[in-house]
Amino acid sequence: MEKQIVIIGAGASGLLACKYALNIGLNPIVFEAEDRIGGVWSHTLESTRLQNTKEIFQFSDFPWPPSITDTYPTHTQVMEYFESYAQHFNLFPCIKFNSKVIGIDYVGVSDEEMESWALWGGTGKPFGTEAKWHVKVQDTKNGSRQVFHTEFVVLCVGQFSGLPNIPEFLPNKGPEVFKGKVMHSEDFSTLNNSTAAELIKAKRVTIVGSHKTAADIAAECANANGVRYPCTMIQRNAHWFLPSDEFSGLLLGFLYFNRFSEFLVHKPGETFLLSFVATMLSPLRWGISKLIETYLRWKLPLKKYGMLPKISFLEDVSACQIVMLPDKFYDRVEEGSIIIKNSQILSFCEEGLIIDGENQPIETDVVIFATGFKGDEKLRNIFESPVFQNNIMGSPTSTVSLYRQIIHPRIPRLAIIGYNENFSNLGRSEIKSVWLSQFLDGNLELPSIRDMEKEANMWADHIKQVTGRYFRRACISNSSIWYYDQLCKDMGCNPRRKKGFLVDLFIPYDPTDYAGLTSK
Repeated sequence: MEKQIVIIGAGASGLLACKYALNIGLNPIVFEAEDRIGGVWSHTLESTRLQNTKEIFQFSDFPWPPSITDTYPTHTQVMEYFESYAQHFNLFPCIKFNSKVIGIDYVGVSDEEMESWALWGGTGKPFGTEAKWHVKVQDTKNGSRQVFHTEFVVLCVGQFSGLPNIPEFLPNKGPEVFKGKVMHSEDFSTLNNSTAAELIKAKRVTIVGSHKTAADIAAECANANGVRYPCTMIQRNAHWFLPSDEFSGLLLGFLYFNRFSEFLVHKPGETFLLSFVATMLSPLRWGISKLIETYLRWKLPLKKYGMLPKISFLEDVSACQIVMLPDKFYDRVEEGSIIIKNSQILSFCEEGLIIDGENQPIETDVVIFATGFKGDEKLRNIFESPVFQNNIMGSPTSTVSLYRQIIHPRIPRLAIIGYNENFSNLGRSEIKSVWLSQFLDGNLELPSIRDMEKEANMWADHIKQVTGRYFRRACISNSSIWYYDQLCKDMGCNPRRKKGFLVDLFIPYDPTDYAGLTSK
């Protein structure tokens, strides 16, 4: 009997999960709510560029074409790269577009029985039981619904789309009293070019947010309107921005994303010796952070425009909060087409927005919230079972707790790819997809549920400790190579992917280092 597998989402993670499922002889069905692949990149501003260099953001066995010479490829180039990858590996026949999954439910076994299991799914195996996932799919064109039955589900829905995070306001202090237009950045990004251009043309636009999307939209508005209609960017907490040049990519790579850099930080499950080394090298870790901060203060007018963060560079990079600046961003700030304001409190009035320390409101025509998404709630809401909803969400003070950052110990025959973060999201999703394919093919075994929970909670505690208030983003940037080592060992592969001791220690890792894992 053919093994059944459903993949939800055709972003980068979904494409990778599909490709590696095909590699082991499965015939996956991929449900995608949009009419094209790309996930979050399918509704990103045309002017947006990668935050990573193309060497870091690439498929291990499918390099960027030689014609792409930019260090940080554009939105269009990224989308074309995804399209080429899907064409090359014949993934499109597996994808059902305009098919939104509105709920999944595991049918055929009681909650009490699942609670009694010692092994994941009752047997520790991905297939072979009577219970099935019921996947409810809605056609986004005509509204019709279907239910598909499958043995295994792979969730590739990501964190950064679908459920916008809109700040809450007191009565009569929110958007309802404002005479202009209010929208979330996702809604703005999904507009076609002409509609978006018309929306902001000759308008006073205010953006609420302090991360990459806020900066990208501010730059787009400034390019369209200049100093006559300046764009205002209101931020609650400033983050460390890096110039989008080749040197910044090298700086991050050699100081934070090689094997040596991980000797400077504590890692989950480390030995006493590694813990001792990390403690002894903590002054070096602090010094590197201060060196980069000094460089950025010299390179960029951060203090002049109120964009000097209150936290260290190390804290920001550990929480995946580092941002690459749009081209000529500070040129626009210098000329006055972008105005930066800082405020912890925000409210609406008829004319615009009221912020801390200003007597007069910021008069505006359009307000765009670039305030992120509720990724954990989106993940929870896809489950119909209250038990699974509670399992996946955890407590309000914890992150989503997954074994190997892929499988929840208490949710059977389901994997999650692409939820947690690091600075090489494409490479992270690929090695996870390889690991998952080996599990689906029967080449590796899971420990007991109790041991899976112990490992998952250990990583969750580590993530919470190093990322602070951003723990929900599940960032593992400061221990990503350590994490990849664990997956390699599970699959019986040598975790040392570079030839030569010094090269493996100091040269940054990239996805091509993990090419052909299962063939070696």
